[in-house]
Amino acid sequence: MTGPVIDLGVLRQETDPEPPPRRPGRLRRPRADGRPLRCALALLFVLVTLAAAAAPPPRRTPVTLPVPAGADVLVDGDLLLSVESTGAVPMQRRLSAYRLPEGAPIWQASLPSEARYFGLVLLGDMVLATGYEVGPQGRGAVSIALDRATGAYRWQQPGRGTALTDGSLLLQSGGEGEPVSIRAVDPCCGTVRWQLPPTADVEIQHAGREPDRVVLSRRTGPTEVREATTGRVLARADLRPSGGGPLGYVQVQGDQLLTIGGEPTVVTAYGLDRLDRRWSASVGRVEFAMDCGPVLCLRTGADELLAVDPATGATRWRSDRWRWGWPYQGRLMVSTSGGGTAERYLVLDALTGRQVADLGRWELYQIDAGGRLLGVRQRPDGGVVVGELDVGAARVRVRDVLPRAAGACQGISGNLLCAGPDGSYQLWRLRD
Repeated sequence: MTGPVIDLGVLRQETDPEPPPRRPGRLRRPRADGRPLRCALALLFVLVTLAAAAAPPPRRTPVTLPVPAGADVLVDGDLLLSVESTGAVPMQRRLSAYRLPEGAPIWQASLPSEARYFGLVLLGDMVLATGYEVGPQGRGAVSIALDRATGAYRWQQPGRGTALTDGSLLLQSGGEGEPVSIRAVDPCCGTVRWQLPPTADVEIQHAGREPDRVVLSRRTGPTEVREATTGRVLARADLRPSGGGPLGYVQVQGDQLLTIGGEPTVVTAYGLDRLDRRWSASVGRVEFAMDCGPVLCLRTGADELLAVDPATGATRWRSDRWRWGWPYQGRLMVSTSGGGTAERYLVLDALTGRQVADLGRWELYQIDAGGRLLGVRQRPDGGVVVGELDVGAARVRVRDVLPRAAGACQGISGNLLCAGPDGSYQLWRLRD
């Protein structure tokens, strides 16, 4: 490519006239013999600068990871785990581990059960893969424990697992017409710490992200609150309606246990520690409750979000504009119903329901290691826009534009793992 030409004319050097006689003590001025060289260097600098400005920016190339298209992936730090098909048997799967960011393979391990795997959990030095077995013996949840560093098989038990506060694992199996059983096991080897026999008429609720209590509610019997790590009974009470009839839907929200049932629906709150009754409210048809920070959100059968005071049950506000709500960075973020994978997110004042900001439409995936909430949305000409949603400040900052990403992303400490147009997985380094 030829750069722009600047015509500086012709440089000529005249013959100097005969110098005058020197006088004692007077210094002679030096001749300008280096002036043409300086002009040439200045011209070269201008040409290089203009050529650099006209050149396109360097092309960004993501790291394409050796993960088969359609695999289910989980990222933790610099470790990528992928549940992949072996291709030999329709439902046979293997678990593969890759090192990020280069995508170097670490290990592969066959998963012994033919199942539809839906979950991966990392517990210390162990990986727990959970799925639903398929075959002539019926269908049920199964959990398989592997060594995180090598992929070596450790143990396998029925049920799906939840990590407890002391590092042990709570396994629950049954449901959907099958007797429900529950047991706590040591993650190192699957040794049972405590268990309850299978019960036909019981629902199980956990208190907290890492449960320290387990609630067992029976439609035709008493409700129990047990210590999750030992199984010890902390409280027991009959919470069925005083006029008779079975117990309604039971849900744990914070330090309260809610029962939802009847026509019209009555929501009753009990203290989780002693199952003492705190308040009761008739609020029309209610499907379930959500944590909305300073208020308790109820999802109604009329597609409304109803906010009540968690201490008294008094209604604070209601709206049919919002679909979901959850607290984040001291604010309440809500979403609206809409088609496609992207939803519109807004920030509200939780106590009044007043709209504070409209954050736009995004596909929200994962909070990265810095505690930031990342979202992507499709561009009309291909690729995705990456936004950082600052809910506390009620604003969005565009972080990057990934020209060949197709969505299905996970945030990884300054990187974003996204599916490509061909189904492959690509690791993009985000711009600051």
